[in-house]
Amino acid sequence: MFELDYRLQNDCVEVGELMLNRILLMKDANYPWLILVPQRDGISEVFQLDEDDQEQLIWESSFVAERLMDTFNGDKMNIAALGNVVPQLHIHHVVRKQTDAAWPNPVWGAVPAKAYPRGALRQRVLALQLAFETSVFKPAEPPAA
Repeated sequence: MFELDYRLQNDCVEVGELMLNRILLMKDANYPWLILVPQRDGISEVFQLDEDDQEQLIWESSFVAERLMDTFNGDKMNIAALGNVVPQLHIHHVVRKQTDAAWPNPVWGAVPAKAYPRGALRQRVLALQLAFETSVFKPAEPPAA
């Protein structure tokens, strides 16, 4: 049975699910930052997914990236799967703008995480759910206001 790593649970809120991936929003208001987590047990690398899941991962990653860029009008989309701290396969999708706190450097450790103001986290989740609205997207319960 799939279980989300406790660090991802602590650092993120759930936006919803696609056919393969759970979509999480990083609790860092510095950037529009989503994480896709393939709902498969014991997977730490993309090559460990079967061929169908690899194809689905690419489709879902592209879908999320395009919707993020459209929603937040970014200058660049950063997509990365590191896993040095959290071994569970998860793929970061970060909308970058030339005006963001870390530009042009990577976001990891550049500046402290910035909490969402009261109510803003819920609004961000609702906006993302609207952007991902399709027959294959299942929204999660938004966080309380």
